[in-house]
Amino acid sequence: MSTDKNEGEGNKTADRRYRQKTRNFVESGKVHDAAEEAANLSREELEESKRAEAEAREKKKS
Repeated sequence: MSTDKNEGEGNKTADRRYRQKTRNFVESGKVHDAAEEAANLSREELEESKRAEAEAREKKKS
């Protein structure tokens, strides 16, 4: 697989890599710890996270 190849939308290589890393993370048993950490975000961290998410959604629309 060449990293130089532009697969455009529907990038199968990136999809495969994402799914494998997600599967590895779930199987690692770290999901609960990550969820606990996310639940303990400070107010500032939570607001920053929400701002970043909203910004990403706006970029996706354009």
